[in-house]
Amino acid sequence: MDVMPLLLLVAGSAAVAAAARRTPVPAPLLLVAAGLVVSYVPGVPGYTLDPDVVLPLVLPPLLYTSATDSSYLDLRAQLRPVALLSVGYVLFATVVVGWAAYQIVPGLPLTAALVLGAVVAPPDAVAATAVARRVGLPSRVTTILQGESLVNDATAITAYRVAVAAAVGEGATWAGGIGEFLLAAVGGVGIGLILMVPIHWLRTHLKEALLQNTLSLLIPFVAYAAAEQVHASGVLAVVVVALYLGHRSWEVDFATRLQEEAVWKMVAFVLESAVFALIGLQLPVVLKGLGAYEGGRAAWYAIAVFLVVVASRFIWVYPATFLPRIFSARIRGREENPTWKAPFVIGWAGMRGVVSLAIAFSIPEHMHNGEPFPGRNLILFLTFTTVIGTLVFQGVTLPPLIRLLKLPGRDVQAQTLAEANAQAQASRVAEQRLNELLADGSNALPPPLADRLRDVLERRRNAVWERLGQVNPTTGESVDDTYRRLSREMISAERAMFVRLRDGRYIDDEMLRTLLRRLDLEEAAAYREAA
Repeated sequence: MDVMPLLLLVAGSAAVAAAARRTPVPAPLLLVAAGLVVSYVPGVPGYTLDPDVVLPLVLPPLLYTSATDSSYLDLRAQLRPVALLSVGYVLFATVVVGWAAYQIVPGLPLTAALVLGAVVAPPDAVAATAVARRVGLPSRVTTILQGESLVNDATAITAYRVAVAAAVGEGATWAGGIGEFLLAAVGGVGIGLILMVPIHWLRTHLKEALLQNTLSLLIPFVAYAAAEQVHASGVLAVVVVALYLGHRSWEVDFATRLQEEAVWKMVAFVLESAVFALIGLQLPVVLKGLGAYEGGRAAWYAIAVFLVVVASRFIWVYPATFLPRIFSARIRGREENPTWKAPFVIGWAGMRGVVSLAIAFSIPEHMHNGEPFPGRNLILFLTFTTVIGTLVFQGVTLPPLIRLLKLPGRDVQAQTLAEANAQAQASRVAEQRLNELLADGSNALPPPLADRLRDVLERRRNAVWERLGQVNPTTGESVDDTYRRLSREMISAERAMFVRLRDGRYIDDEMLRTLLRRLDLEEAAAYREAA
């Protein structure tokens, strides 16, 4: 096996993603553009997006890290709009895009057109949420986009399977399609519910952070494979397990959380970078075999399908936003009246991604009677052009659109005030517990050490309030910012001294690693407080 192409893909995509951080262009868009350019550079290996790799090996960890970073409580509060988008919209887009393709492309059977509709139906909100965080969208919009991206793949994959079964001649019926959809949804959620408690128990009872993080890396693959084994939705199983573990992550040892955060950030960075680069690299593959569809007709079909995909999302989003309020007094009394702006952003943030391409590449080449699958190469081409069109056109215009609409972003002052109040309440409880412990003679400490514990508690309590106060006119720092900076300078001086002692053979390397780890944990704690 030649591993050099894989290494080139990972290294190249990571370099482009790192360069994107220095530009106003979101990393997914720059990666796709780089892939498009590099795909025709002489000597570059040919990369084919293999669905047998992407769906079971790339999709689960990306879903897992996204779900663990999401808020279960926020998603539950936005369950209606998330469900309407991740289930209702995907099925609506499957039918609308499929019917439009059937009317636009002469000779394309309706079943094959519905396959195309299912393939391009699920938006990939990775790029959208990245833009949302950078521009500062309201938290409700960001939550809805995140929740949609966690569930819509399961809906699209199930709809795709039903459409393919009908296309290849398996005699699929409406009843059979609904049954398969219910099996995938209920089975996926059920597998997730079965796995989440024992997995969490195991995580909290393993004593070594290394073992706990090894388990963490295996969890998404185990959940996905277990669900797919019984023909349920592996996507939903991964999401259910990840939401539960993320919601209860505070019960895991602190060393595990520190390591886990670093490990999953790296995994997500590598996979997301490689995936978006792979999208661009598929251009030579999808252009091969178009045959009679080459040229102007293929371009017209691509533009038409792209426009239908974009329009269908708006056609769904606005009624899904306002009709529930019209028919339900309970919703009107519980939720604020939305303006037209937030639904417009949600509608425009319907960018497609690698899942659509992976599903398209999994379309069988032949039907049961041995004949070629009708329009397979055209479906692959239209999927590719839709993915590229939405990523580039919508992705580039989304940030200026958000700024133009002037949607109210997060209230930083209010968030800081809420953080300060929460810290004050926690500090009072901690101080009470400290006094109870020191009152016990078995916990006696010399007064300087007891005062040190109280000083740490007091600094933690005052740190957030100081962010609300005045800043140093010279450095632009708050008192707490200055404290953390000086603390890091002191740690750097200690670290340099430890290295000099090791180089002078006063301590060995094992002791150096122990001392440096202690300083690293202190510095990590300082950075986490600053975040």
